[in-house]
Amino acid sequence: MLEALAAFLPEGIGPLSGALLVVASFFTSALTAAFGVGGGVAMLALLGLFIPVAALIPVHGAIQLGSNTGRAWRQRAHIVHTIALPFIAGSLLGAVAGAFFVVQLPDAVLKLALGLFVIAVTWAKIPGMAELSRTGLAIGSAVLALLGMFVGATGPLLSAFFARLIPDDRRALIATHAAGMTVQHFLKIIVFAFAGFAFAQWLPFILAMVASGYLGTVYGTRLLEKLPEESFRRWFRIGLTLLALDLVRQGAAGLL
Repeated sequence: MLEALAAFLPEGIGPLSGALLVVASFFTSALTAAFGVGGGVAMLALLGLFIPVAALIPVHGAIQLGSNTGRAWRQRAHIVHTIALPFIAGSLLGAVAGAFFVVQLPDAVLKLALGLFVIAVTWAKIPGMAELSRTGLAIGSAVLALLGMFVGATGPLLSAFFARLIPDDRRALIATHAAGMTVQHFLKIIVFAFAGFAFAQWLPFILAMVASGYLGTVYGTRLLEKLPEESFRRWFRIGLTLLALDLVRQGAAGLL
């Protein structure tokens, strides 16, 4: 069985590693579907152990595109559509800027800044955040899309951002987050494709990861339905904070 699996894997990934990643895709997708955070960052970390650095961001983006599309479709009834147009406009602007962004900041600086932003948005009281205008949403989306071209997993920051806009409906928060990440990952894939990344050789592996992830989304969505709103919000904020602290740790370690 492992030999048959090896025929569908890109060069450099063994059958055992490929099988492990496919199984992990189920659990990381279930985690995000149930609690709104964690799955994308966990998947990025796992992929980083097995695939070349040059392929990490585009392959992770393609997998997350499939995962978030499945989650957005599964939870589509709860998507808040009033933020869709300004979010898409801002994301498009950020992705285009990322394609022409020549001078990249060091990875450690980006991770440190991202972690601190997540903590600030999660815990600080920001006046007027819940009534953010369409222009403000578009600007924030552009910044997130630009960061996503270099950092890879900006899901925690988008989660914190949307949590302030959708403060009292966990289903709407997770569904809208999935829709937002679908847009940003789709734009990211377009940019990397135009830049010449060879997605074709990774396609069977990506499709297997997406299929496993969708099964995880189905399971995680069922768990979400059983969670009380108060418990969800508590664990959501704890999860965001832990992820942000780890980003700060990685950024600080990279600067030392």
